[in-house]
Amino acid sequence: MAKAKAPAVKAPKLTPAPKVRSKGDVYTTIASHTGLARKQVAGVFDTLGKIIETDLSKGCGMFAVPGMMKITVIKKPATKGGMRPNPFKPGEMMEVKPKPARKVVKVRPLRALKAMV
Repeated sequence: MAKAKAPAVKAPKLTPAPKVRSKGDVYTTIASHTGLARKQVAGVFDTLGKIIETDLSKGCGMFAVPGMMKITVIKKPATKGGMRPNPFKPGEMMEVKPKPARKVVKVRPLRALKAMV
């Protein structure tokens, strides 16, 4: 004899937030719409964060959240200090401070995200 499935709980309608949603509010909203427990949703976000960290730091330096955004790391080399021409006052020299090497994180929206707005 087959078990009867329980009727699916209808998720509440999404309404725009008047201010930025908190992390807990995002987790609760996703949990109510997917039928997952709130702890499971938090686990998904934790795992996603670890995947992004691994790919950006030790992997290829790129990660794409499907349909949303592409995250890349750009490695900028160190620059030397010294005197250089001032671009705003031609003929005048200005002192430029040296900068250490650094990694810059860039997030670019994908076509689907642009279409949502």
